[in-house]
This record gives sequence, structure tokens and C-alpha cells, in this order.
Amino acid sequence: MKIDGKLIATMVVLFGLSIACRPPVTSTKDYTKFNSENPRSILIVPVVNKSVDVTASDYFLATISKPVAERGYYVYPVNLVKRVLEDDGLADANLVHSANPKRLRDLFGSDAILYITIDDWTAKYAVLSTSVHVAFKYSLKSGKTGEELWSAQESMVYTPQNSSTGNPLADLLSAAITAGVTKAAPNYIPLAQQANGNAVFRVNQGLPLGPYALKNK
Repeated sequence: MKIDGKLIATMVVLFGLSIACRPPVTSTKDYTKFNSENPRSILIVPVVNKSVDVTASDYFLATISKPVAERGYYVYPVNLVKRVLEDDGLADANLVHSANPKRLRDLFGSDAILYITIDDWTAKYAVLSTSVHVAFKYSLKSGKTGEELWSAQESMVYTPQNSSTGNPLADLLSAAITAGVTKAAPNYIPLAQQANGNAVFRVNQGLPLGPYALKNK
């Protein structure tokens, strides 16, 4: 059977394109230290807040326990943790982050401690649009040795989209109102929840399944 040279050339080109269009393979994080520790409980301590919003740390803490618990770990109640730390002289998050992890383990009996830093928690106003920005660093350390077992960084941006009415003046007015409302009351919580979900559940990069994960039951 005679093979069409043009057909072969076309197939070669298409094959090359299919390879070029494949998404890059995500490398797997090194979980050697994590697996050797095999933590069952995670203590989430107060976050270090580097943003100008003084309420950011409390709002953020309300979003982080659920994904970690859903991943299969026992998570200490964050409000109780905060109260115990205050009673022990660790009322400031910076003091908690600089304290010896073994001290925290002695207080709570936790296998690992999750430290989080808020790098960005702002609403940036630009007359006709307001974008909401969040950025976080996560570091899980052993309660026994203080060694880092896992880390991640996440950042998210949300800009409300304005629908067009066909009336340029009305559209400008609507955009200005939306931007003003977003600036006055930016909703950071959904962005924080999405960032936490990405950090904890991302394949080959997030937290490994814990002992209490539904998949393990």
C-alpha cells in the first residue's frame, strides 16, 4: 500500500503540536521528612499579619481549620489555642512563631505545628475597579524536632466584573459604584478559603492524606 507523504508529514506535525501543548508535569514535593514524622494532629497557631488590616489574622483563622481537618488530621480549636497561648505569655503571633516548637508540643501534645504568614490582604482601588488581593505562606513543623515538614505559598486576586448595559454612561456609573462598594467592604473570606484549599489539596504539593481522611476509613 502506498503511503501518502503529505499525510505522514501532517501526522508528524500534529504529533509534535500535541506534545508541545501538553501541560507541564508538576513535580512531586519531597515528603521524606513528613512521612518519617507521620503526624496525626496539627496545631494551627495565630498567624503573623504583615498586612495593614488589623482584622486579617482573626478572619483568616476562621478559614484554615476546615481544609486541614478534611485532609484527615485532628486540628485543635483555634480559639482555644489562642486563649491558652495568651495565658502562657504568648499573646503576640510573632512570639508564637519564634518560640521553640517543642514548647508548643508540651502545651498541647501536638505532632506538628502549622505556622502561617499573611503577606497581603488588601483592596486596591483604581476609580472604576477594585481588586482584592491576598497572599499567604504556610510552614508545617515537627513538634518533636522543629524541622519543617511541609511548606506552601498561595496568592489570589479578585476583581469584580461589571456587565454591559449598552449605555456607556450607565456602565461607568455602575462600575464606579461596584468599585466603591468593594473598597468599602472587600470580601476576603472566599479568596482565603480558595487559597487554603489550593495549598492543602493540590496534587503532589499539598498535605498528604492524614490518618482520619474519609478515604482511609
